[in-house]
Amino acid sequence: MPDRVHWVFGYGSLVSPASLERTLGREVPTELGWWVPAELQGYGRRWNYGSLTTRATWEIDGRRVDRGIVVALGLVDAPASSCNGVIARVNRQDVALLDQRERDYHRVDVTDRIDAGFEVDGRVVTYVPRPGAVLRYEQFRDHGRAAVSQRYLGLVTSAVEALGPGQRQRFEETTPQPDVPIVDLEAAGPNPSPPHWRPDA
Repeated sequence: MPDRVHWVFGYGSLVSPASLERTLGREVPTELGWWVPAELQGYGRRWNYGSLTTRATWEIDGRRVDRGIVVALGLVDAPASSCNGVIARVNRQDVALLDQRERDYHRVDVTDRIDAGFEVDGRVVTYVPRPGAVLRYEQFRDHGRAAVSQRYLGLVTSAVEALGPGQRQRFEETTPQPDVPIVDLEAAGPNPSPPHWRPDA
C-alpha cells in the first residue's frame, strides 16, 4: 500500500528547497503539484524560537557574547493573522525525518487553514515551537544573550522571494522585526546539556 499523501507547510528555512533536501536526503521537486506557494490562516510568524542545542558567539556594541542562543522563526496562534510560505509534498518517511529535525516544535495539522489556490489532496502539517523553546528564547533575550543569524535571515528571505512576485513583500508584512540583534554568528557548537540550559551559562 503506498504512503498516504502529506504536505508540510514551510514558513521559515523550510521554504528553501536546499534546506528541505538536506533533511530528507533526496532531491525535492519544485514543480507545481509538489511545491506550491500557500497562505496559512490563523497563525502569525514570529522570531520566538530559541534553539535547543546550537550556541554561537558574536560581538555587538563592543560587547562579546559567548555561547549565546540562536533565534529562529516560529508561529503563534493568532486568529486574525496569516502568513505566506510553501507547501511541499512529503511521504511518511519524510515526516519522520522532519519530526527529528523539528524535535523542539509540535507538529500541527493545519489542513483546514491552508489556502493554496486549489483543493489540497491530503493532510497538511506544520511545526509550532514548544512552550519551552519560546521560554528559552525569552530568557536568553532578557539577558542580552540571544540573536538572529544574518545568514539564516538571508536564506529565508531569498527562498521566499523565489516563490514569486510579491512573496517577499508579503513575508516582510507578516513578520515583525526581531527584538534581538541580527548578527554574523560564529558557531560555538552544540550545547553539551540541552535539558539544563540557563541564560547565564
